[in-house]
Amino acid sequence: MMEKKYGRPTSLYSVQTKYCAGCGHGVITRIICELIDEMGLREKTVVTNPVGCAIWADLYFDMDTVQPPHGRTPAAATGVKRVLPDHTVICYQGDGDMAAIGTAEMVHAANRGEKFTTIFVNNAIYGMTGGQMAPTTLVGQKAATAPRGRDPDAAGMGYPIRVCELLATLEGARYIARGAVNNAANVRKTKSYIRKALEAQDRGQGWTMVEILSPCPTNWGMDPVHAVEWLEQEMFPVFPLGEIKNTLKKEA
Repeated sequence: MMEKKYGRPTSLYSVQTKYCAGCGHGVITRIICELIDEMGLREKTVVTNPVGCAIWADLYFDMDTVQPPHGRTPAAATGVKRVLPDHTVICYQGDGDMAAIGTAEMVHAANRGEKFTTIFVNNAIYGMTGGQMAPTTLVGQKAATAPRGRDPDAAGMGYPIRVCELLATLEGARYIARGAVNNAANVRKTKSYIRKALEAQDRGQGWTMVEILSPCPTNWGMDPVHAVEWLEQEMFPVFPLGEIKNTLKKEA
């Protein structure tokens, strides 16, 4: 008799995806759902997902979700976690949302050590709204609002923000890691980072975040294969992978 070893997570709805071909959001969603099932968290998990490509997340997470206004996800997650401290709260954000309109919310939630976990999807572009330059867009990378490429010397452009490194300076941020979904090995490593962050939340150890580098073939103007190659060649040097900060204790 054949034994089923692998299948769709219970926490993941069986529906057709709205994400573009080659987008990393679908892989990230599955990783989170796998962990929620493996850790037995489904009945007490709340996901907050804002405007942007992250807004589709509640179509796939078979659990409680809240859709805050653009950039206000950390504030909403703070409220949910304080009212339901025994619940697992996941703040699911993209780079345009988290590192632009939501910067103040993000910084202060991390500084206060709010006890929820942020999943930060970084594809270096505004995905849903038409491919505009994001805070994480690379120097020289073309975007709808930077057709000649991001130029740090041009008015209003500046440099890409390294969110992990920025937040690592805050005392309330206890665990910060950066993974990617470009290949199976990095998917497994990223999943291990998210597990560690969720376990820390369960122990009440402060604010945790996992940034995930993800391809956006549609707004990069590439096919999925070349988008993965570009992510590896161009994004990895700017946003190095690994644990950026770990001040967790094994027991709280």
